Amino acid sequence: MKIKRPRLSMATAACITLLPPGALAAQPGSSPAPAAVSSPTTAGEPAPAAQDVPYSGTIALDIDATDVARGVYRVTETIPVAPGTTRLTVFLPQWIPGSHGPTGTLAEVVDLRFFAGGQPLAWRRDPVEVFGFHVDVPPGAANVTARFVHTSPLQSAEGRITMTPDMLNLQWDRMSLYPAGHYVGRIRVKPSVVFPDGWQVFTALDGQRQAGNRVDWAETDYENLVDSPIFAGRHAARWTLADGVNLNAVADAPKQLKIRPEHLVTYRTLVDEAFALFGSRPFDRYEFLLALSDKIGGIGLEHHRSSENQMEPETFIDWAGMDYDRNVIPHELSHAWIGKFRRPARLWTPDYRTPMQDDLLWVYEGQNQFWGYVLAARSGVQSKEVVLGMLANNAGKFTQEPGRAWRSVEDTTHDPIFARRKSKPYASLARGEEYYTEGALIWLEADQLIRAGTGGRRGLDDFARAFFGADSGGRRVVTYEFADVVQALNAVYRHDWASFLRTRIERPDQPAPLAGIERAGYRLVWKEEPNPFDKGRMAHGKFLSLHHSLGINLDKDGRVTSSRWDSAAFNAGIVNGAKIIAVNGTAYDPDVLRDAITAAKSASSPMELLIQRGDRYATVPVSYRGGLRWPWLEPAAGSRAAGLDLLLAPKRGAARTGQNLQP
Repeated sequence: MKIKRPRLSMATAACITLLPPGALAAQPGSSPAPAAVSSPTTAGEPAPAAQDVPYSGTIALDIDATDVARGVYRVTETIPVAPGTTRLTVFLPQWIPGSHGPTGTLAEVVDLRFFAGGQPLAWRRDPVEVFGFHVDVPPGAANVTARFVHTSPLQSAEGRITMTPDMLNLQWDRMSLYPAGHYVGRIRVKPSVVFPDGWQVFTALDGQRQAGNRVDWAETDYENLVDSPIFAGRHAARWTLADGVNLNAVADAPKQLKIRPEHLVTYRTLVDEAFALFGSRPFDRYEFLLALSDKIGGIGLEHHRSSENQMEPETFIDWAGMDYDRNVIPHELSHAWIGKFRRPARLWTPDYRTPMQDDLLWVYEGQNQFWGYVLAARSGVQSKEVVLGMLANNAGKFTQEPGRAWRSVEDTTHDPIFARRKSKPYASLARGEEYYTEGALIWLEADQLIRAGTGGRRGLDDFARAFFGADSGGRRVVTYEFADVVQALNAVYRHDWASFLRTRIERPDQPAPLAGIERAGYRLVWKEEPNPFDKGRMAHGKFLSLHHSLGINLDKDGRVTSSRWDSAAFNAGIVNGAKIIAVNGTAYDPDVLRDAITAAKSASSPMELLIQRGDRYATVPVSYRGGLRWPWLEPAAGSRAAGLDLLLAPKRGAARTGQNLQP
């Protein structure tokens, strides 16, 4: 049928000539895309990039940390400005060293106001770099004062809790601003904090002086300030471990600080073993900052002259029961050499707005995880049995992790940037930050290759001393690239290290990383009882890990906290958030479920689980006959002095002074 087309009026025809070029070629029903608009800053020009030039003047930073009942830090920061300045751009740190990602806590900064000469100033947040603030500076102003409140989370759902009625963990990056345009190491700051009456204060900052409940420190640079957090508390203790090395602890209650002398010795031995391993000390002093608490948020974060650590309240006084919980301090101490002194080139940035690149974290964290295990065993901070249990736990996991088929170890180094340690629906398929644990097992294999190739004369100890242990002469950073790692390994033992590392780190779908364990005279086996590490963490955490058998982990109420992809539970439709109500008709209890898994090995029909998911209930048959399974490492048959035993054995102690111990 022929369609009669209407005749256009002259007005309509004239309008057509005004349409943008190409508009008549658009598909029916579509419209032209809008023109792209550039994204300048609010002030009309980008904030200046960091330059290696000093900032004019010294910032005065004063924090009132006395409102522990409400979890509030009140900040007053006075920033000098050069004559003629009309605009000041300041940033809250976003890319935090040691966190490996943009973990700044901007949402907790509230009631932000700027003043000059007592008068309020206009300010605007940058619409692109939202951690930045542009402040209009009036003529003749010598200083701009920022006042704001940092609100510590009060419950874990809001973020990491940093303040309780009995202690606090003050992190300067959360409650200070820095001016754009300068390396943070070239910005001078004079800090002071008011604490609750009677609290003890611990930090690696120099020049500490106290008047009443106000504490101030010597002028320092902003980089060192951010790298020197504070732990303070009502119940506190301090122990000297070596010349210039102290263990400082705050606790929920005084009794939790009563460590036995023989247990304290293990921490002194830890320092000695670290000095013996690396052959130098990359700091003039070192302060372990430790919270024995289940009220403050968990943390393990490295700094050049200190580390932030949290362990469970009973970890000192229930030494055997809490053995599993004590690896954080050996791990963070190793970071003084691995990560703070020697650092991947693109993990060093001139300020805290420049994005970090994490692709060498399998060295930074993987090598450090390895030495955290080794030093814990060598010193006795953790028993050898628990350290073997941690290695077994990692190795067992990688034998049945489907995510390894598509995702390389190197790719997991980007997790801190885009995943930020959030819980994942199916972590076994997604993978997480496994450059730590798989990295450690790969470095174990490297150690055993060196030992085999040199007849036991050399090992990864020699690499650590040469690469991380050069005398740094104080607070200094020396960066490296992949080629530097390969060169240093070849200096210890000639091997095709580039191919070795690229294959295991950069390629997905590799065999489970058991070669190092096997070369070290051990083997991965499965038993029906948990190894000492798994046993300790399950007992204290009141959860049940059936990851290696049924394929789920359960909290104390029987709720599923993780479901392993393609496991028996997963294939039965049991996923995160489901709750087990009954097992074969009997009310859920961890022992009831364990007994049912054991009985299912010889049963003729699947076990039945009554599951609640939301407001729905269902009886689910689960076909699994593999029995209970937990991973263990045990010596291989005929192996007497296994390489792993030699690696974990104590070495010759270093002098307590920790002076230059280079061979």
